[in-house]
Amino acid sequence: MASIRDDIRNVFNTKNNELVQIIVINVAVFLVAAIFFVTLTLTGNSAIYQLISKKLAVTSNLKELLYQPWSVVSYMFFHEKPFHILFNMLFLYWFGLLIEEYIGGSRVTNLYVLGGIAGALLYLILFNTMPFYANQVATSITLGASGGVFAVVFGAATLLPDYSFRIILIGDVKIKYIAWFYLILSFIDLSGGNAGGNAAHIGGSILGFSYIKLLQSGTDIGAGLQLFLNGIKGLFKPVPKKSMPRKVSFSEVISKNTNKSSSNSSESSSVGQNEVDNLLDKINKSGYESLTKEEKMKLFKASQQKEN
Repeated sequence: MASIRDDIRNVFNTKNNELVQIIVINVAVFLVAAIFFVTLTLTGNSAIYQLISKKLAVTSNLKELLYQPWSVVSYMFFHEKPFHILFNMLFLYWFGLLIEEYIGGSRVTNLYVLGGIAGALLYLILFNTMPFYANQVATSITLGASGGVFAVVFGAATLLPDYSFRIILIGDVKIKYIAWFYLILSFIDLSGGNAGGNAAHIGGSILGFSYIKLLQSGTDIGAGLQLFLNGIKGLFKPVPKKSMPRKVSFSEVISKNTNKSSSNSSESSSVGQNEVDNLLDKINKSGYESLTKEEKMKLFKASQQKEN
């Protein structure tokens, strides 16, 4: 158990590892939700689980949404079916690797989170404006990472449209065709049983395309999100303990400096005692590394004078 905890800690302590971090969060939430579902169902408390899941999923009922605004974000990390999370995470990993490699892991996070929010917004707009959904708007909910995943997919397809994936029985296929194929399927199925999910797919795709185009023109609409997330991460970083500076003796400085190169020894060879004392005071206050190269060289010369 300790090793698993250490592995997870390492995942979140590793720099430029946002793609794996997002996947780990999704899997962790799925496993916890699955444990809750089985436990509560077996004990006859399945209604409690349904209440919890409804609070995590985003609802198209605007009155209910006012009391659970966090669901616009929580829904994109919440899955109930194994194959749902499996395919979402596979697509996220395949396309996210391209984003991470070419423009950095922080852009994976930006695309995923902003794409998920865009997917939720399009879902809310369609269900509250289109007559077709009038009978569903009061009870409809949607959940899953699809909006964020489609943002990453379309982000990669916009950034590297001619990059190819090898597909079994088909061969090499450019990712722009893969992205458009799934987007068209989502549009066709807007009147189907997973209309909310498909609306999120389209919203995420639009965001992914727009994000990369704006980034290529010099505007990163995810900069604010990164500042916010960095602030949150900073709250969980341990504050390093400040150690009191140790008094440094002149003999220690001599010993340290005699190992330094004397390539610049042609400079002035005399260093006054007052100047040495000032440099020692600076070391005691701020450490040896606070000295400039010139100051270190003066101490070196002073050590040579001392030896002579």
